[in-house]
Amino acid sequence: MERAGGQVERAVVDRLVPEGGTGVVARCRHFVRASLAARGWLDDPGADQRAAVEDVLLMTSELVTNACLHAGGPVALTVSDAGWGRLRVEVLDASPEAPRVRPTTAPGRPGGHGLRVVRLLARRWGSEARPGGKAVWFEAAKFEAGKPEALP
Repeated sequence: MERAGGQVERAVVDRLVPEGGTGVVARCRHFVRASLAARGWLDDPGADQRAAVEDVLLMTSELVTNACLHAGGPVALTVSDAGWGRLRVEVLDASPEAPRVRPTTAPGRPGGHGLRVVRLLARRWGSEARPGGKAVWFEAAKFEAGKPEALP
């Protein structure tokens, strides 16, 4: 990305390689929260920004949980700039099978709602084949008071 005056701004990518064992979802949430803090997402104590942060953490939990349940667990998690004031979170796993939104089940029953939650909260989401598996990702926009919402 180029800044005024011809300077090139490097995109920062935060990467976690979670080790197996218990607590992987909590470790990934903690990592994403630290990345958001470093990017200034926790600087605004307003309710709208707090909600945006909680949405990012919830979506992270859903994708990491899906990787644990359906793909042997995450092999990496990245947080990066997606442009237009957006953030991109990717969960990489070893399964080549693309995720799919399950048919609607009873709302009060556990399970099967994760991708539906991501679809509702994310600005964009999807999956991409990667060597040795896939990346499931979402993008979220930082709330900025007084500014129009980030482009879709």
